[in-house]
Amino acid sequence: MTTGRNSSGKARTAKLQSAPFRRTRADHQSELMEDYVELIAQLIDEKGEARGSDVAMRLGVANATVVKMLKRLTDRGLVTQQPYRAIMLTLEGWTLAEHGKKRHATVESFLLTLGVSPETARIDSEGIEHHVSSETLKAMARFVSRQS
Repeated sequence: MTTGRNSSGKARTAKLQSAPFRRTRADHQSELMEDYVELIAQLIDEKGEARGSDVAMRLGVANATVVKMLKRLTDRGLVTQQPYRAIMLTLEGWTLAEHGKKRHATVESFLLTLGVSPETARIDSEGIEHHVSSETLKAMARFVSRQS
């Protein structure tokens, strides 16, 4: 016979085990949008404007894929766009892009400090930046500053 205590203990254990998976799923949902916003900001900084075709080319995806994502970004209040015009970031979009850029730079600096090659650090930091907690990011920044 199972006691209530054992059942609730198993439920607590399952909940603790599932927490990292829930966080990863949530991270994946926002990861792609953050990448688009960062790229749009980069294009605006480099070229003075961002166009859907430029985004598609940089990401290696079809224009239709970019159109669908731009709709999601518009719905989230991160970009504005009129037909056949450049993509504009909203204030919230710029804030998200800057936040992502800083996270990316911190992770990349950390990897470089560990001795990872520049090319690998650039590539790996692109994925890691979306999944690292604020606590870990702060620890990475502290580590890098102590090594300087």
